[in-house]
Amino acid sequence: MKKGSLFLMMCACLLQFYSCGTQPQQGTAAHYKTLTVELSNQTLQSAYTATLRGRQYVEIRPQVSGIITEIRINEGDVVRKGQTLFVIDQVPYKAALETAMANVKSAEAKLATSKLTAESKEELFKENVVSEFDMQTAQNALAEAQAALAQAKADEVNARNNLSYTEVKSPVNGVASMIPYRVGALVSSSIAEPLVTVSDDEEIYAYFSMDENQIIDLITQYGSLQKALELMPEVSLTMSNGKSYSHAGHVNAISGTVDESTGAVSLRAAFANPDRLLRNGGSGSVVVPTVRDSVIVIPQAATYELQNRVFVYKVVDGKTKSAPVEVFRLNNGTEYIVESGLEPGDVIIAEGAGLVREGITIDDSNSNTIQEQE
Repeated sequence: MKKGSLFLMMCACLLQFYSCGTQPQQGTAAHYKTLTVELSNQTLQSAYTATLRGRQYVEIRPQVSGIITEIRINEGDVVRKGQTLFVIDQVPYKAALETAMANVKSAEAKLATSKLTAESKEELFKENVVSEFDMQTAQNALAEAQAALAQAKADEVNARNNLSYTEVKSPVNGVASMIPYRVGALVSSSIAEPLVTVSDDEEIYAYFSMDENQIIDLITQYGSLQKALELMPEVSLTMSNGKSYSHAGHVNAISGTVDESTGAVSLRAAFANPDRLLRNGGSGSVVVPTVRDSVIVIPQAATYELQNRVFVYKVVDGKTKSAPVEVFRLNNGTEYIVESGLEPGDVIIAEGAGLVREGITIDDSNSNTIQEQE
């Protein structure tokens, strides 16, 4: 009996201990970091992968066929508009020009003879010495001689142009690429690779894309794409090594169509390149700022998601109350801009919202509770 009584007493004590441990402590306020909502100005930075191109990027190809006899530049040289880069064998083209010039002289002589004959036949016809048929035949021969001269002159122009094309010149200022051909190579207008490419990189264009919704937002914000181009703030460039480019740029072109396969719209930002730091074919990220004035900004840690919706916990009458909010789709990774669901003066839980429960008592007067002002 004594052992049984002792066992029952121990069980009773254990039950009392566990019941005391699990009983909720009524009236004890939880300590959470809170935030009083206020309006502020916010600038969001959004980065977009970009491909860099020179202001002009020209593939230089020959317009005539022949063997390269001279290469007058080195790979990577700075070249000027009109500078001769390559010379193609000129001998056959000089001969063709001389032939064309001789044909012009021959045609001129034939024209002069035909003109004299036609004039003579016309005078003889007036004196009834020759028939009208003879006169008309002479006039037709004159017209044919005139046409032959015009053809000969056209051939001369063509031959002269072909000779000029043997000196392959740069159409733009820029920097030369590597050269896949050497002296002695046979080239033509149909070669697979260009003789060289010349990139005008005094100004660099960064091409990037936004989705259709972002473009609609721009139109809504500025009124039109043209206004967006005029009023958008300056953009910056993060180079491929992760460092920021020292010169700011501006968006100067937005495509008027949406790519059906990707749903994206292409944009172009221009950057000055006085130090030639940026190169055609390079890569980077264009950072576009989005400025929002008089908006509510809250930490992302103050929110939690449920069924693809974003919620915060307001502190109402000293207790937590869940509230849905609509947030701006762009963010800086740490904060949200709240479009609706909060008003200035609202108090919310600032951190650890995912661990908070509905109806928890919050002691704002407690020294451990921190009030933050944006």
